[in-house]
Amino acid sequence: MKDILYVYKNKLLMKILRPHVLLAIIGLMTISLQACKTKKIAAKPAPPVTKPVEEPAKPEPAPVEKKEEPAPAPAKPNYAFDNIQFEFNSGVLKTASFAVLDQVATEMKKDESVKFILNGHSSAEGTAEHNMSLSVDRANSVKSYLVNAGIPAANMSIKGFGATQPMTSNDTEEGKVLNRRVEIRKVN
Repeated sequence: MKDILYVYKNKLLMKILRPHVLLAIIGLMTISLQACKTKKIAAKPAPPVTKPVEEPAKPEPAPVEKKEEPAPAPAKPNYAFDNIQFEFNSGVLKTASFAVLDQVATEMKKDESVKFILNGHSSAEGTAEHNMSLSVDRANSVKSYLVNAGIPAANMSIKGFGATQPMTSNDTEEGKVLNRRVEIRKVN
């Protein structure tokens, strides 16, 4: 009976002390982690400042007249743009097209009064209706990029041609790749 009382007493004591022991362990771990943090390096003292020796003042030279040169004329815009290529059955711009479109935007900004037409095209795979829709989507993708680059949307119109105006034959894969394009043309 004495043994049972001893065991019961120990179990009761453990139930009471368990939360306190856990808190103590957590506290010790926190303190030990704080001790492991890297130490900040103390700032080095600044070297003593010495005053520079003053030199006698020199007379200022007479002002030289500058001849005003006329400002260089702004470069004429180059509207011979490369076609923007697209993947098969996609209206999403290729990452490789971004550099070309950035150059297009730079040239378009030189004269913001000029209007452009974005002609979308597709290769011959798919139905005529699908190709027409795809060509319009491609032209809209290019327009969105240029508007985000700062070109006024009113300066651009879009037109979809589907597969009606191929650049080259659709008989080869290389030809089909070239036909999946958007052409940017200046409106006269």
